[in-house]
Amino acid sequence: MDKYYAPHTPEYRAHSHIQETYLWEDDQGSLNETLIALSAAYQALARYISGADIYLMPRSQQDLLEKLKRYAADAIHNMIAQSRQPIREGGYGRILVLSHRSIRTVLATGNNTADLLNMHVKRDVPSSNIQPHDYELPQSPNRTIVTK
Repeated sequence: MDKYYAPHTPEYRAHSHIQETYLWEDDQGSLNETLIALSAAYQALARYISGADIYLMPRSQQDLLEKLKRYAADAIHNMIAQSRQPIREGGYGRILVLSHRSIRTVLATGNNTADLLNMHVKRDVPSSNIQPHDYELPQSPNRTIVTK
């Protein structure tokens, strides 16, 4: 994670603050949109890097961005649900914009996109010997369907 969000970055600090401070929102007096957005970006990338629940691998930068945006939205929903403070009008949209901006910045830096796309590629899986005819359903020429 340090390659993408080093300990001195606002995302890392926001995530650490929320994780280490049980009553993190009490420090603010209201729901801190920036803190949630930056922490959500960090959590989205951490979730992707862990690979725990990736079922369809992203194949392009756009696929990767969409997956990270979904992960960030999940993190945002969790933090809002745990909060005791109400969210201000338009706050959810502002949080999403800040979080997505942070994710885009990471993807635009150096070879991060290529590195992330290649991170979970399986290289030691033997190729399959299954031929298309091995899994086709048998055809029955004598079977007809009667319609009225």
